[in-house]
Amino acid sequence: MRRTFAIPCLLAAAALLGGCESLQRTDSFMGLITPYRIDIVQGNAITREQAALVRPGLTRLQVRDILGTPLITDPFHTNRWDYVFSLRRPNTDVQRRSVVVHFDGDVVRSVEVPELPTEREFVASISRFKDLRAPKLELSEEERQALPAPPRREAPPAEPVGPVRDYPPLEAS
Repeated sequence: MRRTFAIPCLLAAAALLGGCESLQRTDSFMGLITPYRIDIVQGNAITREQAALVRPGLTRLQVRDILGTPLITDPFHTNRWDYVFSLRRPNTDVQRRSVVVHFDGDVVRSVEVPELPTEREFVASISRFKDLRAPKLELSEEERQALPAPPRREAPPAEPVGPVRDYPPLEAS
């Protein structure tokens, strides 16, 4: 009698524990609750405008001013700086870009630049907001006419009003 009751209990316990294992393999708890995943940004975000400023003949200091400190400076290849960028976001593909600057002594010899996004394209790719139109900075003539007129203020009197007093000097003579 005990064996007939123990065998189904052991099978039920094994099935329940097997179900717990399948919960560990997913990103959600029972399909309802998902943990927060942060964006992981590493390296130097270099845009097309920045890469266009780096040209042969610039010094290492000038390149560092334009692109920032390189992510990789190999002590065995001192004439090469690697600028690597990666962005890992949940539910999206990893963005990876690499710009390599070759030096001849202290001067830029060449630059290996892949297809880079413009600054606006880069901001649009990392932004969670999809509508990134440029803000309107000036009013049209119709909008200026629709504004209320500023209140008029009276100018303060030029000279103080009241009695004028002469005070004795502070030093005794």
